Amino acid sequence: MVICFAIMTIISACGTKDEVVESTAPAASTTASAAPAAAEGDTIPVGILHSLTGTMSISEVAVKEAELMAIDEINAAGGVLGKQIKPIIEDGASDWPNFAEKAKKLLQQDKVATIFGGWTSSSRKAMLPVVEANKGLLWYPVQYEGLESSPNIFYTGATTNQQIIPAVTWLLQNKGKKFFLLGSDYVFPRTANKIIKEQLKAEGGTLVAEEYTPLGHTDYNTIISKIKAEKPDVVFNSLNGDSNTAFFKQLQDAGISAKELTTMSVSIAEEEIRSIGASILEGHYAVWNYFQSTDTPENAKFVAAFKAKYGADRVTDDPIEAGYFAVYLWAEAVKKAGSTDVEAVKAAAKGIEFNAPGGKVKIDGDNQHVYKTVRIGQVLADGQIKEVWNSGEPLKPDPYLKTYPWGAEVTK
Repeated sequence: MVICFAIMTIISACGTKDEVVESTAPAASTTASAAPAAAEGDTIPVGILHSLTGTMSISEVAVKEAELMAIDEINAAGGVLGKQIKPIIEDGASDWPNFAEKAKKLLQQDKVATIFGGWTSSSRKAMLPVVEANKGLLWYPVQYEGLESSPNIFYTGATTNQQIIPAVTWLLQNKGKKFFLLGSDYVFPRTANKIIKEQLKAEGGTLVAEEYTPLGHTDYNTIISKIKAEKPDVVFNSLNGDSNTAFFKQLQDAGISAKELTTMSVSIAEEEIRSIGASILEGHYAVWNYFQSTDTPENAKFVAAFKAKYGADRVTDDPIEAGYFAVYLWAEAVKKAGSTDVEAVKAAAKGIEFNAPGGKVKIDGDNQHVYKTVRIGQVLADGQIKEVWNSGEPLKPDPYLKTYPWGAEVTK
């Protein structure tokens, strides 16, 4: 089933604000034994749960805005099942236990039909047992390390075969064999680098160093000195949040530009470039499934609508797009199911396709991930990203690396 891209022909509708509830109430303390009783009355409550404060707010606030924009558009077009969607917004505050408590509160007290939220894998893993125990549903919009598939989560960001693995292959073929792995010290970077190390062995690459820093870390001078000493061909960067600001500013201060050193980032997109500064990131590489510069008719409408709603100086990026189309996928699954019941929605969602801004996406009924096209790009002086390579077609998600002979070394 193909969903037509619904940016709305009346962009003025994008500015229409539905009722938004921003809650600071404490979470419930008990575990529910039944699915939430959502969609009572003339509204359908849904949860929006992102870090609106703290180190991850640099990335997550804009995803929240994209999800709210999609809700506004759907409501302006008549809503879902004759009802208006009512977002209830919670702040995960860059604190992973807080994500678990807020998810519990949304499901048990607010009785939301679904939650859209998270960024880091730590936040997702904190929410996972909560949505499973409460028979809820989470739409997670960010690339991640794979090796997971929950019956209560839809993953609209990339898994590793749709981002990291193709990027490593491209780098080995185009930039060199010696890799320096740099990441934030939590689940995603450590698991991603475990995968990269096996891939390097299989494809002829060499690991020269592997370094981790806490989220929010700001002093990278020692690591930059190590980079100078090791002389890698590539720094594969999985830092998250505002640590990227510190790392790239200090890299520039050390006299190392993109001409001297290739960096490939998996968590820096247009929104982070806007915060860090294009003059600092110009020439460096990023790998995603969507760029604001992606040339599709749907994307031209999406970018125009986002700027009209939030400001002409705003940018779109991959997690923004994935958060946006997740709302549409959920809404279409609800329509198809004729209900907000979680099990009915999950069954209806299998195989749904959507003409998203970055191209067609499709929900894989086997693992609730999404088929996505891989795109590698280089940061330009204006803060946009110029695509230099893409996979040619949407790739089937392979979260457990079953299609790679070396994948067994990661999953055993």
